[in-house]
Amino acid sequence: MELREHKSSFLVFTVLRMLVVVTMVLQFFNKNYENVYLCVLTLLLLIVPSFLQVSIKVELPTGLEIIILLFIFSAEILGEIRAFYLRIPIWDTILHTLNGFLMAAIGFSLVDILNRGERFSFKLSPAYMAIVAFCFSMTIGVLWEFFEWGMDVFFHLDMQKDTVLTSITSVMLNTEGLNVPVTIGGITDVAVNGESLGLGGYLDIGLYDTMKDLFVNFIGAVVFSTVGFFYVKNRGKGRFAKRFIPRLKSKDRDFLAIAEEEEEMEQAKEDKQ
Repeated sequence: MELREHKSSFLVFTVLRMLVVVTMVLQFFNKNYENVYLCVLTLLLLIVPSFLQVSIKVELPTGLEIIILLFIFSAEILGEIRAFYLRIPIWDTILHTLNGFLMAAIGFSLVDILNRGERFSFKLSPAYMAIVAFCFSMTIGVLWEFFEWGMDVFFHLDMQKDTVLTSITSVMLNTEGLNVPVTIGGITDVAVNGESLGLGGYLDIGLYDTMKDLFVNFIGAVVFSTVGFFYVKNRGKGRFAKRFIPRLKSKDRDFLAIAEEEEEMEQAKEDKQ
């Protein structure tokens, strides 16, 4: 029943799963066991949307579900294993922008579900819901940057990609010990322990990458929060927002409960016989 309701997303899921399995087999024979682990992790993550819909009774719009599946595949398989983060400089930027958009959608839906719940007597304003969605998205973005920093510090993975700069400004360069920044421009080379790095400039360790990621996450969060604001203000009439806002399953679409009820009825018939 779930498959009939989500044919297009199931097709995307099937294709992506096949690609991940093929990639995992190839990585295993190439003895890239770390990539095999990433493939296994990807297969588990691809199941999450279906798990949420069946077990937690949350209805994911088809458009949102497809974007989530493509996001997982793009980040883990294309980004990490196929090295799109290095081959396509804006790949990381695209995914972080999309992450801001998706997390705002999820944050918005959490508040929207509570706002429509029968157990709660309060009703939140559209502006408040948009602010909560924005803050939720930015919080997830910050926590992810914490994760990247932790992996770099403790496991030396370089998830926070470095940036080559041609100028730096720091108060530590002030020879008089004053709190006045000094700028060094026109940097063409940097030597470490007497050896040139050959990068054509000063190597920034992750700061610019982190700030860029948070900024594009901010853009994605603002975009969806604005869309969500008008969606609630117009009482759910917006077609675009409906494609990305999860909601609780109605009784006629709670297929797990329907299947369990049918099974109980069949069991009762058998007992009577």
